[in-house]
Amino acid sequence: MRTLLLALLVASAAALGSGCAATDASARRDAGALSRAQIEAIVANPERSEADRRNDQRRKPVEMLSFIGVRPGMVVLDVSAGGGYTSELLARSVAPSGRLYAQTPRAPGATLAARLQTPAAARIVSVVQPFENPAPADIGAGGLDLVTLMFNYHDFGAMGVDRARLNAAVFAALKPGGVYVVADHAGRAGTGISESGTLHRVEEALVRREVEAAGFRLAAAGDFLRNPADPRDRETPDPPQPKDEFVLKFVKP
Repeated sequence: MRTLLLALLVASAAALGSGCAATDASARRDAGALSRAQIEAIVANPERSEADRRNDQRRKPVEMLSFIGVRPGMVVLDVSAGGGYTSELLARSVAPSGRLYAQTPRAPGATLAARLQTPAAARIVSVVQPFENPAPADIGAGGLDLVTLMFNYHDFGAMGVDRARLNAAVFAALKPGGVYVVADHAGRAGTGISESGTLHRVEEALVRREVEAAGFRLAAAGDFLRNPADPRDRETPDPPQPKDEFVLKFVKP
């Protein structure tokens, strides 16, 4: 009887543990996230460039970093890092023990190269890798806490990037509970990624569908860059106004 009771208790505990795994991963992910006040201090750091401060007006970094849930100690990959605006903000956020990999498909351009020479880049590692395999070679499977892809997913249509391979590679590189954040300029319903090279927009539904196909689960959608008044029928809205932009947070189960 005791043996049977023990077996039942073990089975129940195993089932409960399996059911709580996703919740535990979520709790670990959110624990230690920077407060809004801490993020505001990072954004207000006087060492940041004037060009980045001008970019803040449309990029809303306080809201973005809060939405991401970034925390010190994270290992982060910024895919398609461009000039490094997001890379530097994330590097400052994960300091002092974290690190930031800034991925580009070829040698960094002038803006990123100059940024990499500044003290702010102490935690930034430049990574030259193809988009379909963006994680650095020294990061094994499940080695990343966070991956970001800011306003460049749409470009992959015109560039001929294999987006399924990209998303699968990101999934493999993230830890269970790891976060994948994709932000982009919103396209009209039904346009998919067909306006990649013209209006530089992508349909939100397509991004969600493609990322979820890699195994991710949508955790949240940020509305802090949305503008319902944007007709979304040209690259620059007419009359002049902010673009309608979406931000999606996905989690690896």
